[in-house]
Amino acid sequence: MLELKDGFVLYHGSYCEVKEPDLAKCAKRKDFGQGFYLTTSKEQAESFLRTSIVKAIATGTIEEGQKYGYISTFEFKLSENLETHIFENADVDWLHCIAAHRKKKMFIEVEREMARYDIIAGKIADDATNATLTAYLAGVFGTAGDKEADDFCIRQLLPNKLKDQYCFKTEAAIRCLKFVKGEKIWLR
Repeated sequence: MLELKDGFVLYHGSYCEVKEPDLAKCAKRKDFGQGFYLTTSKEQAESFLRTSIVKAIATGTIEEGQKYGYISTFEFKLSENLETHIFENADVDWLHCIAAHRKKKMFIEVEREMARYDIIAGKIADDATNATLTAYLAGVFGTAGDKEADDFCIRQLLPNKLKDQYCFKTEAAIRCLKFVKGEKIWLR
């Protein structure tokens, strides 16, 4: 069961240590929109290092040849004023939310509805599931939003052991994160 409670430990994997998340530097068109993404799985955070490093090299943010990244550890301090939405399962609502944020002008009403939340949490679409979601967005399974296409896509995703992700979308949400430590991780 996904939850967000006081004292929760969350991890972020990146090419650099992140002590103070900056929403302006966060990419748009990710699963739950622009935001600072964390997970309860240290292993999952570590798996993002290579992707983060490759993107940072491609944009000239870091020099080519960097063979390490960082896992930044945060503790969540609960605030009663936060609006949160948690997708418990990889279901049609979750699928439409990801589709709305990944592809412009798809499920516009879903994207508008999700904009009111400070934090959105749910299952993550990782490398194993990315091809399925890309095919869904491209209409390979039929028109996105049709019951048949939605059901087929979800059936393809369910066998995968989807991990979690927490997207902190607002400054109010970011203020609830207390940096604990950064750990340098060398790539294998």
